[in-house]
Amino acid sequence: MITEIVPQTGWQSLNFRELWRFRELCYFLVWRDVKVRYKQTVLGAAWAVLQPALMMAVFTIFLGIMARVPSANDPVFVYAGMLPWTFFATAMANAANSLVNSERVITKVYFPRLAVPLAAVGAAMVDFLIASGLLVIMMAWRGIVPTLEVLVLPFIFLFLVLTAAGIGIFLSALTVAYRDFRYIVPFLVQFWLFATPTVYSAVPPDASPWIRALITANPVSGLIASFRAAAFGDAIPWTLLGSAAVLAVVIFLGGCLYFRRVEDSFADIV
Repeated sequence: MITEIVPQTGWQSLNFRELWRFRELCYFLVWRDVKVRYKQTVLGAAWAVLQPALMMAVFTIFLGIMARVPSANDPVFVYAGMLPWTFFATAMANAANSLVNSERVITKVYFPRLAVPLAAVGAAMVDFLIASGLLVIMMAWRGIVPTLEVLVLPFIFLFLVLTAAGIGIFLSALTVAYRDFRYIVPFLVQFWLFATPTVYSAVPPDASPWIRALITANPVSGLIASFRAAAFGDAIPWTLLGSAAVLAVVIFLGGCLYFRRVEDSFADIV
């Protein structure tokens, strides 16, 4: 059987069927990313738990105790926000640099290039699942019993995955053409952290109008607030969740379409 590869130009379809045919390669790339990340480390996969846990400790001490931010006094509350945020930041940043880091593979072998940033997101999902165990332990220690709202968590996480993947895929295509984005992405992650309700409520009641608009327009805000509410059995902010879900789908499709638009040039300029 002869397979003929014909170059395409202009806007192209996402072609998820071809990506499905290469699903074994996607699994291998995810395993490779996870294995390389913890290779020659003493703690290994424990770093997946330590990263959000250490950030929880920092925010609890400096914001909760020293700055006296009320919500930051509760480590469980802070960790429930840092857990999905750490996944989002890790998935987006790793996906943004994935094509440049896979230069040798891209220039030698043909396969759907979308598999590379998607594999980076898949590796971050493995870390998220490991780190979720600590949240379960902390909730059990505090006597927090899950309610029916916990059934919404998988859907909230799905939209979080779509958001991280869409932005990461878009940035990965830009990073191939403009290496400046390798330096812009870390700054973007730091800025985005403080614009996201990880240690405070979704929209602080005393916030100024422009801050409230910024937080509401942030698609991650509604997802993290909904994630925490579903985990604790509180009222889910359905309006924020609905707008965030729509934005997640739009961001994912938009990032994939742009990626496919410039994909043909990757092997030449990467």
